[in-house]
Amino acid sequence: MKMKTVGNTGIQVSELIFGTMSFGGNADRETSKQLFNRCLEKGINFFDTANVYSAGVSEEILGELIAGKRDELVLTSKAGFPFGADANARGASRRHLQLSVEQSLKRLRTDRIEFYFVHRFDSLTAIEETVRALDDLRRQGKILYPAVSNWAAWQIAKALGISARESLASFALIQPMYNLVKRQAEVEILPLAASEKLGVISYSPLGGGLLTGKYGIGKRPEAGRLVEQANYTKRYENEQYYAIADRFAAFARERDVHPVTLAVAWAKSHPAITAPIIGARSLEQLEPSLAAAELDLTAEERREITALSIDPPLATDRSEEAGNET
Repeated sequence: MKMKTVGNTGIQVSELIFGTMSFGGNADRETSKQLFNRCLEKGINFFDTANVYSAGVSEEILGELIAGKRDELVLTSKAGFPFGADANARGASRRHLQLSVEQSLKRLRTDRIEFYFVHRFDSLTAIEETVRALDDLRRQGKILYPAVSNWAAWQIAKALGISARESLASFALIQPMYNLVKRQAEVEILPLAASEKLGVISYSPLGGGLLTGKYGIGKRPEAGRLVEQANYTKRYENEQYYAIADRFAAFARERDVHPVTLAVAWAKSHPAITAPIIGARSLEQLEPSLAAAELDLTAEERREITALSIDPPLATDRSEEAGNET
């Protein structure tokens, strides 16, 4: 397993990160243990969770599993999505972030979280309030680096500017969605990350299962996120995505590569990506994702796969100048 540096932090992490969203949900405690140990065997030292995953049970299970290994591992967690019925148990306010960190530390059985994410943008809380709260958590030693997920590039850039102006801890890591059919991050988020030397752990490299070879035009499995979960069905409702999935599956078959392996390897091959997040509900499901660590695409191979997709719109409407920056 190759190691990558997270932005300017100096922290070395595996080029794949395991996301524990299945822990306590689709994966019971025993299966979660098997998945965790298999990741360790393959050299993964980077694990991602969130307070809302299985209503906190994911953090609890991960906390049990890291016992005796804590100092060898790098952890992330998150807060921001609703966590209970209380009106204030959500968002990016100082109050919610402080309480959420303390609760996550207890569940994880640790004294610090390396990268702590604001899970989504909170329009009710000033960015200044959020970045000051994160800076305070860093000074308290409860988190080492602030991080952000699901924010637009302008929101991230504004936060970075405020942090620089006020000498506050700035975001060191971001977590955008990124896969062959969801490439919006290429337009502004990934260029921002490269420019500002931010680490990037991208999620959904398989498009919620779309790029596993099980989906296509008129082709749906009996079970899976895209057929069982309304939010995923809506996210990937565009029929063009299923045409891309067909082309991608055919490309993988022609080259005798598992489509899961190829999809993760494609996400991994973007130069701004530190590590794509992989996940699984069983060991059988995990193996092809782990195999992506051994598949490094050439620039030409990446171009061929990218050509199967649809380029996202440019950040401006001057499409005639695309590729003519100089």
